[in-house]
Parts: sequence; C-alpha cells; structure tokens
Amino acid sequence: MTEAYYNPFLSLEYESAIENLGDDYYDEVAAAEFPQHILRFRNDSLLPLLGLNPESVSDSHFVEAFGKFQSVRPLLALRYHGYQFGEYNPFLGDGRGFLYGQVRGTDGNLYDLGTKGSGRTPYSRTADGRLTLKGGVREVLAAEALYQLGVKTSRCLSLIETREALWRGDEPSPTRSSVMVRFSLSHIRFGTFERLHYIQRPDLIKKLLEHVIEVYYPNIPNTEDKYAKFYAELVQKVAQLTAQWMAAGFCHGVLNTDNMSITGESFDYGPYAFIPTYNPQFTAAYFDYGGRYSYGNQPFICKLNLEKLQVPLGMVISVADLEAGLAQFEDYYASTYQQLMLQKLGFEKLFTSEAEDLFNATIKLLRNTDIGYHAFFSELTQGFNHGWREDHSLILENASFCSEVSDNWRSCYHKCLNKLPLEEMEKVGDRLNFYNPKTALLRPVIESVWQPITEEDNWQPFYELIDKIQAKE
Repeated sequence: MTEAYYNPFLSLEYESAIENLGDDYYDEVAAAEFPQHILRFRNDSLLPLLGLNPESVSDSHFVEAFGKFQSVRPLLALRYHGYQFGEYNPFLGDGRGFLYGQVRGTDGNLYDLGTKGSGRTPYSRTADGRLTLKGGVREVLAAEALYQLGVKTSRCLSLIETREALWRGDEPSPTRSSVMVRFSLSHIRFGTFERLHYIQRPDLIKKLLEHVIEVYYPNIPNTEDKYAKFYAELVQKVAQLTAQWMAAGFCHGVLNTDNMSITGESFDYGPYAFIPTYNPQFTAAYFDYGGRYSYGNQPFICKLNLEKLQVPLGMVISVADLEAGLAQFEDYYASTYQQLMLQKLGFEKLFTSEAEDLFNATIKLLRNTDIGYHAFFSELTQGFNHGWREDHSLILENASFCSEVSDNWRSCYHKCLNKLPLEEMEKVGDRLNFYNPKTALLRPVIESVWQPITEEDNWQPFYELIDKIQAKE
C-alpha cells in the first residue's frame, strides 16, 4: 500500500453538502501540477478541530493532499458574481481556487477546505490561476492575527511553495508562487446569490437558502418566516464582524460582494492593512483611488452589501421583512463596537453614560493625535498599575506619547476605574493583556519577515512572528 493510503487527510469523513446541491452551483475542475512542493506553513492548531493529532500528521501528508491534491472528493469551483467597486461583474467565480472538501469539525460545525492558487478554472479568464508566495504569506499572517484579536475569520491550514515564476504588476517580477488552503465555515458568498438573480432562477435561490439555513443556521426553526429570520441574523453577524474589524484597527481593502461570506465570516486577505494611526480615510488597496473601501467606510459598505443582497433574496423574501432586518444594522454595529473598545480599555461592563463617555473620549484622542493606534493599547497594557485609580495624572505617564494624552481622557478613564470595586482592578489588567497583544501586524512588520525570505530564503523570522501572534505576545 502507498503512503497516500494512510494519509490522515485522505481518511477524513468528507461530506458532500455543496455537491448534493447539484451542478447548477459549481463546476468540477482539476488542480494544476506544480514543478515542486515545499511546505512553508502548517497550522497544527487547527488539526485537533479535524480530529487529528498533529504528531501523527507529517509534512508529506500536507503536500500530498494540499500540494499534489490527491483527493477522495471531486474538486469544485463555485460559481458566483459580485459588485466590484460598485460595478456589477457577471464574469466571476472561483478563478484560482476550488472547494477541496467539507469536513465536520469536532465542535459539530461543517468546515470548508478551499484552495487559493491551485490553477486555472473556467472562471480564470486571462489570469494564470496562481498565488504569489508573498500573497500567501500575507494571508497566513492576517488570518492568524485577526483570529487572535477575536475576529470571526477564516484561517489558513497550509501554505506550500510551488516554485513557478509569476509575473505581477504589484510585485517585483518574476516572483515566487504558492498554493494555500483556507479553512472556513463556508465557501458561499453574497455573490453566489447574486448570480442566481442574474440568471433569473428563484428556484435555485430558494434551494440554496434552504441549504444555508439547514447547515449554517440550525437554530432557526422551520417556520414560514425562516428566510426573514435568516437575513436578520446575517445582518447581525455582518454588523458584529464589521465592529470587530474596526476595533482591531483592520482595513480589509476590497469589500466587494463576492468577498462577503453568507456566514458573516471574514476571509480573502489581499490588499489588507492594519492602520498605523486612527484615520478613517486610510485605504489598504493602492488602486482604491476614491477611498471606497477606506477603514472608516467599512460599516457603510458592509451595510450597502447587505442591501445589495436584498435584490436576489427579494425573489423569495418580502421587501418588508428584508428592510426590517437591515434596519437593525446600526444598533448591532454600534453596541458591538463600543463593547469591543471598552474591552481593549480593560472594562467588561460600565453604565451606559460612562461607557459612551470613555468610548467617545478614546476615539477623539486617537483621531486628533498622531498616537499609534496599536501602540496606544499596547502601552496602556504595559503601563497599567493600581495607582491609576488614586491619581489620574499617573495614567500613561511613562508612555512614549504621554504629552499627547489629554487631561480630559485621563479624567474620564480615572472616573471609570473608580466606578469599579477595588477587587476589580486586577481584572482590568488581565483584560488589557488578553485583548491587546503586543505584536501588531503593521506593514513594516510584514516586510521585515518577507525580506529575509526573498533575499536569503530565510523563514525563521516568519515562524518567530507566527509564534508571537499565536501566543498573543
């Protein structure tokens, strides 16, 4: 028997949820053959969720399954459309990836293993279906950093360098190639529904809705209003996700409707960036000339994308129900964002007026100064001591940006500390440490690990950064 027979990835109990929907939703494809396979990253922290012991999974197992794409299931490229920078594009679909398989996790959830950079499909158009190595490295880092910051995100299971020379306009070329496997809740996007409206198939929309509710929203009862309840819950999930990005200081970069998941999960990290300072106009994509997808515009865009989704869903759900669901977006977003920011400041619960005062004072301080967004919370964490409760002038007195901190903010923070019982002070410090990792994934940090890779093929700084992120250091 060959080693592949014993490959634990090939022995998983794959499910056929998407495949069972029928080929109106996908095309069967074949993976590209690559000249070489070098495993650069394996996410051992995900293996127990697949019921696997990391010690029993070798590097060659990863390569066979996710580099050479030995598989026990058909490989499926999903069909979808989408609004890209406000313009409808009916020529999309999985152009450089496919659904490798669906697996039930030990937590009971169904997970998708989706590829990126695995070769051409019927939707590649003039593209080569490949992923640059730098693009893969960046996505691994983004997903792990966001996960540790509490963002509902996809993660990367593996990254394999494939040793092809790629030509790109936004990287020095030729550049190195890779193939990545993304671990996510669902491969289904807003654009999956938009395509079905474009081809005028309400029957397929209804069939897909039934599938989505059954698999991803099992808490919704099988009643006449279940479609409306699904949309209302999706609105809540997307609003909460947007708040998580904002609190994390994260700018997705390209929030087209084909980059919005039907489960309210964050995925597809191309030109993302973590903001260096609080600047609502900050953009992550060099080609976003008008700032459509700027950091501060993310709540508006996510709500707009939910509104766009009403068009296909409107073929089977009443307009009144859709509008009622979307009307809750701002409340969900505002309450979640405020709560997440309070946690970053060390508080779990405050009275409404105090919470609003501290939240507003913090945003004002960050907006009106050059204090680094992540540095602010990091130095707040490292400098915290119980003396802050007694004397507000001591708050952040040793911070590198001490002179920029207003007396108004110090007074507000001091007031909130004194509203807590004395024994709660220790928990404030614990929360600061939990919600504010020391390592911020700013662009210079990413470049600092990419440079040794490209110049010396030295991956040690990358692995050290991953270890810091995963340890929340």
